[in-house]
Amino acid sequence: MLAEFIASYGYLAVFAGTLLEGETVLLAAGFAAHRGMLDWRLVVAVAFAGATLGDQIAFLLGRWKGEALIQRFPALARNAARVQLLLERYHAPFILVVRFLYGLRIAGPLMMGASRLPLARFVLLNMIGAALWAALVAGAGYAFGLAIEAWLADLKRIEELVLIGILAAGLAVWIWRRERSSRAGKL
Repeated sequence: MLAEFIASYGYLAVFAGTLLEGETVLLAAGFAAHRGMLDWRLVVAVAFAGATLGDQIAFLLGRWKGEALIQRFPALARNAARVQLLLERYHAPFILVVRFLYGLRIAGPLMMGASRLPLARFVLLNMIGAALWAALVAGAGYAFGLAIEAWLADLKRIEELVLIGILAAGLAVWIWRRERSSRAGKL
């Protein structure tokens, strides 16, 4: 059942997932590519497109309404000074790796848009960062598949369970971090 869903909607799920955070979806897609359910190159291309578009939208939203959004959402306000400091200190490297920093994937580009960073510079560095991110995270999912296959003789029997496990683990981490962040905001 899951294999049919992946065959029908896998690339769409990768695109939708990578518009926002996307690591869990992309790890699962990398594993699915290892298992032959998806094409790894296409997974990386779709993830690149989704990640690039998501960050461009966040950047432009920051350019348009960044200050109002930062003031309206306490989580953004808490990260604003940190993003500004990192952007000033490590300009290009920070733009390249912001998508790898938990909690800054959406907030980072939004606040960069509010900072008046030149659009052309952000577009170029964002695309390079998205390409690296897509290849590395999908590659990690693929490598996980290789490792599991070396460990288990008959991976075919449980590959759908492994995919569900990857997605469940990602959801659990997301819930745990959200709860921890919520508790920290109340202190």
